[in-house]
Amino acid sequence: MGRHRLLASVGLTSLLCFGMLGLAVGLNWSPHLGLDLEGGLSVVFTPTQRVPMATLQNAANIMNQRANGLGVSQPNIITQGNEIVVQMPGVKDPQRILKVLGTTAQLYFRPVLCGAPAYTKAKTTTPATSSPTTTTPGATRNKAKAAPYQVPPTCGSPYLYSSAFYNARTGFDPGQYSVDPAYAHYATTSPLQDENDRNENVILPSGSTIAPRFVLGPALANGTIIKSAYATLAQTGGWQVQFALTGSGNVVFNKIAATYYHSLVANDLDGDIVSAPQIDATSFPGQGEITGNFNSSSANALALDLNYGSLPVNLVAQTSQTVSPSLGKASLDAGLIAGLLGLLLVMMYTIYYYRALGIVVVSGLITTAAFLYGFVSMLSASSVGLTLDLSGVVGLIVSVGITVDSYVVYFERLKDEVRAGHSVRASVDKGFRSAYRTILSADAVSFLGALVLWWLSVGAVRGFAFMLGLSTLVDVATAFFFTRPLVILLGRNRIVASARYVGIARGLAAAEQTQ
Repeated sequence: MGRHRLLASVGLTSLLCFGMLGLAVGLNWSPHLGLDLEGGLSVVFTPTQRVPMATLQNAANIMNQRANGLGVSQPNIITQGNEIVVQMPGVKDPQRILKVLGTTAQLYFRPVLCGAPAYTKAKTTTPATSSPTTTTPGATRNKAKAAPYQVPPTCGSPYLYSSAFYNARTGFDPGQYSVDPAYAHYATTSPLQDENDRNENVILPSGSTIAPRFVLGPALANGTIIKSAYATLAQTGGWQVQFALTGSGNVVFNKIAATYYHSLVANDLDGDIVSAPQIDATSFPGQGEITGNFNSSSANALALDLNYGSLPVNLVAQTSQTVSPSLGKASLDAGLIAGLLGLLLVMMYTIYYYRALGIVVVSGLITTAAFLYGFVSMLSASSVGLTLDLSGVVGLIVSVGITVDSYVVYFERLKDEVRAGHSVRASVDKGFRSAYRTILSADAVSFLGALVLWWLSVGAVRGFAFMLGLSTLVDVATAFFFTRPLVILLGRNRIVASARYVGIARGLAAAEQTQ
């Protein structure tokens, strides 16, 4: 091979590797650290009853979408046996994240019947002196006592559209939802009661200025009618939430719209009213929008609730562990120190043992490290979302040994060629052809082992397997496009080949054979 082609191979390989590093630095990319390096939240969820694996996987997918919607960086949510294992590095509010991920109640659409005051405990168990202002025919009046929980009675049917209720300016008569003091002694419905009493009235905090709490009617539909929802900027400049309905959900929603036109229909999730928009149309063409006093955060939060308002299975947090950032930093520092120390020792030994060829080893390791850092950073910043955990760091450290093995195989083959009477110049090219078959065989075994380990394992072990497999592939390419041409170039240079103390011949213990 000509000198120019050899120089081009070394130069282009170096340009690619250090260009990848420069790209990562220039774009401020860096590897996303895993839970054990950055700290964060680790939770194991268990279903309350045995469910099919497909159902459990569906729940894991929904939880992953919720985590992404909350802006959690690179969540790792997988099924393992009959459990869902959640690992989220770098979270700053674990309790909030845990509450959102563990929400198992469905999103319900309930009509707003009327307003209610804040709850006050009744002093006696005698019947209340006043009752809700209106009731449906045959409705039973409940005694105003604090316990057990009482289902609030119906307070009329203000949601049935009538010109007497409609106000042209506001779209509805605020009087419909005025605070009825008779509900003061009716306790707020708990999330569990909200789930169990889906066909009954409930009373929940309103989250609005109309009334402290709302009395809601039976659930009209659940969150499965929503196909997708996302926050967007309206033409007026404010934030709004646009939603799309499923095919069957559109039929259900249009029935709701026709019945509750110009009335409030609340979105009830886990005992909380996430929104209570007014229905302003009698039918929807498969999609609609929710407007209001939104900002970016509240609009995205509502879209998240509408998108992933239901889990197909009830889950409980079996174990929950918060890893401190300081512990993660200590693990990262220990891994980096171990890796750098091992790398330094390898470089020193190869330079001592192989002399000028040891410089090739050092150059190759630095070039490989530059490429791996840039490539891993790129994968972390891309949609792949690669996360580097402690096991991945271990995989990279182990890969240093695999890379150095390739150099040793090549250099020892050069020794055999020189001992057989060939010059260094003649040996460098011929020796590589024999050594490269051995390098390919060894790297193939390592790569297949990493592939099987990645395929069959879960959790952190996959990080080790991925980094090991990636480094093995890089080693195959580096050996051919960087190591081979660089050694050939040095071997053809008389000064480098025959230098008294650091020459290639000296490193191969064959000074007497050099030209």
